[in-house]
Amino acid sequence: MNKLEKHIVLQTENLSIGYPSKKQQTVIASDINLAIEKGKFVALLGKNGIGKSTLLRTISKVQKPLTGTIKINQKKLTEYTSQELSTTLSLVLTERLPLSQLTVFELVALGRQPYTNWIDKLTPNHLKKILWALEQTDITHLKDNRFHELSDGQLQRVLIARALAQDTEIIILDEPTAHLDIHHTFKVFSLLKRLVKSTGKTIIISTHEVNLAIQLADEFILLSEKQLYTGTSQQLINQNAFEELFPKELISFNKTLEQFVIKKS
Repeated sequence: MNKLEKHIVLQTENLSIGYPSKKQQTVIASDINLAIEKGKFVALLGKNGIGKSTLLRTISKVQKPLTGTIKINQKKLTEYTSQELSTTLSLVLTERLPLSQLTVFELVALGRQPYTNWIDKLTPNHLKKILWALEQTDITHLKDNRFHELSDGQLQRVLIARALAQDTEIIILDEPTAHLDIHHTFKVFSLLKRLVKSTGKTIIISTHEVNLAIQLADEFILLSEKQLYTGTSQQLINQNAFEELFPKELISFNKTLEQFVIKKS
């Protein structure tokens, strides 16, 4: 293979997403064609209800596509067993965790389940991966705390650490900063950006933090009622894609500043 050829880690072809029923299908979005390169920080943008979460759940095999094909490393998603997929792709959702007495260390250790034997014995290699994940997310000092005692910002880093401990090539996060203040939101974005650079993993994140994403993400997937946009921030700016995100009478996109600004009345 030519060394200059891009390594496409995740690809979709003519993908339609939504919800099937006995009478009819509810199509959320269609004709989705993506080619995501290895080692990129990708931000998925779009208005509420446009289908961001549905797309992430579909490409991670949580729900079935209506039509089309999804490939990871040129292999169809339907050909992956649950075991194979769990060592290739990890998913961090926004749902609240059920209350338990698990410590931070124990919760992060759950990321090693795809690799442990039937008695869940942690080998020295497993422990090394767990401790590395704790260190990468700056939560080593919290490892003995019960996870239900953590702040939202701390818990989000624990969930990212669990995904790191799972050691997958792709990490998908659905609105990881939804419950965080601006300080912790910036910390999570900065952490994810650093992890992409230091580990070579591909991280895909859905977010409403558009201005921050424009500054830190490598590439974008933008869902709108009109069409699907993909590319770098500059490519989307040139296509006026960001203007699809907010009502024009309230907020406008400043191409010089490369950010949204509130219109003055």
